[in-house]
Amino acid sequence: MTRAAAEESALAVGPEPAPAGEAPPLPAALDRAVREYLAHLTVERGLSPNTVAAYRRDLARYAAYLATRGRTEPADVVPADVTDYVTTVRTGADGAALLSPSSTARSVAAVRGWHRFCALEGHTGTDPSAEVRPPAQGRRLPKAISAEEVEAILEAAGAGEGPGPLRDRALLELVYSTGARISEAVSLDVDDLDLGTGAVRLFGKGAKERVVPVGSYAVRALDAYLVRGRPALSATGRGTPAVFLNTRGARLSRQSAWAVLRTAAERAGLEHPERISPHTLRHSFATHLLAGGADVRVVQELLGHASVTTTQIYTLVTRESLREVYASAHPRALG
Repeated sequence: MTRAAAEESALAVGPEPAPAGEAPPLPAALDRAVREYLAHLTVERGLSPNTVAAYRRDLARYAAYLATRGRTEPADVVPADVTDYVTTVRTGADGAALLSPSSTARSVAAVRGWHRFCALEGHTGTDPSAEVRPPAQGRRLPKAISAEEVEAILEAAGAGEGPGPLRDRALLELVYSTGARISEAVSLDVDDLDLGTGAVRLFGKGAKERVVPVGSYAVRALDAYLVRGRPALSATGRGTPAVFLNTRGARLSRQSAWAVLRTAAERAGLEHPERISPHTLRHSFATHLLAGGADVRVVQELLGHASVTTTQIYTLVTRESLREVYASAHPRALG
């Protein structure tokens, strides 16, 4: 997509004019600068449509807030505006819904990214958000399940006859074997698989490509699906290179893939199956690798994390497990 095309696309995701009787339209300079930034995120940063849409909402709220303070263009904004906005987001003082800590952090990140962009593009002489930091969040440890629970889910997914169980088993085996995001798994085309060498090409956030190994169980499940399951599903459609197909022969959606896992967790008899998500398998993949002695840098590459800092949160999970085992097994662990 060209920059011009992206700017046209940004018109669809930029701040929308307010209906009659509600807040007035945004000042033209603010509106234009936000649209330019959204186009930058789409073309040059390669962010997903969902992420860009979230930034649109965040920046529409921020631009409306600036307008109430008499700021009509980016150069009018001062550090106090940004600081006060962080407080506003945390308290809902502008009448908008309260955000979760993670959404608040994302909103502040959107504001800081926009101001940084405006400074680099010459819209402003300085960055008024440079010294502003998002509110601290409590560290949330990923929720992993045991290897036995994963196996129970995989067995439940493959139970039954027909192409559906073959597909479901192959999908979940692949996600757990590679640590793939569910969006990466459903986006796979047949040419992305190399079952001969046991590898798969995944496209992560920002269209970043990585090739990761596929375990033998997943290879066998994928081979069974491609030979005995996919042809039957493909026959009902118009032809698509997608690996995982729905009953109409089209690419399986993220929502349907989520339902596959949820159903398998229920059939497996797991406690609180409603808490099991595709990310649970990804978290479990990382946790089980680290618990088995894998280097954190290797796990970082497999997960497609840009920074090892993101991966290191899984080492905390492993340490907690070690503490629990030590406390329960060592005769002098507890006084």
